[in-house]
Amino acid sequence: MTQNGAGENGSERRVLLGHIAGAHGIKGAVLVRSYTAEPEAIADYGPLEAEDGAAHFDLTVEGATAKGLICRVAGVADRNAAERLKGTALYVARAKLPEPDEGEYYHTDLIGLSAVTEDGARLGLVTSVLNYGAGDILEVRPEGATRTVLYPMTEAVVRRVDLARSVIVLAPPDEVDAGDQAAAAAEDGE
Repeated sequence: MTQNGAGENGSERRVLLGHIAGAHGIKGAVLVRSYTAEPEAIADYGPLEAEDGAAHFDLTVEGATAKGLICRVAGVADRNAAERLKGTALYVARAKLPEPDEGEYYHTDLIGLSAVTEDGARLGLVTSVLNYGAGDILEVRPEGATRTVLYPMTEAVVRRVDLARSVIVLAPPDEVDAGDQAAAAAEDGE
């Protein structure tokens, strides 16, 4: 899956392709963390946009290190200018990306989908897709709730994704409260 995007409707949605991690050397190069399947492909999508859409960055990949890609940004000629770009998120319009393979989705395509159970009960809206290293997690906000519910993005939980109807069908897993189980076991042992 690809990282979260921004925007309100499908035509304006953007996908996060990388971040500028900092300056590299003294001649204006930057170090870029690329989130594309092939890291060097980040430069293939044309000018990338900052998160707010106000600035555009035309990248040229010059090399790679263990920390990321060494890139040139058009118009950046010295280390000071490169350092000012540190932390900049690099986005591209969703429409510029290839269609994902069957069963794969860009995070931005899932955000805003109505989450329902197989029998049609409404669970809420997908507000984000998280990943802390163990796999993607859907964050769903039930209608009128202040707290969100997290669902693992596994085949057992995600039954169908219907982008045309803006619906994702989930089979919520049975909840287990380990604290209650531990308390019950402690009472039984006394």
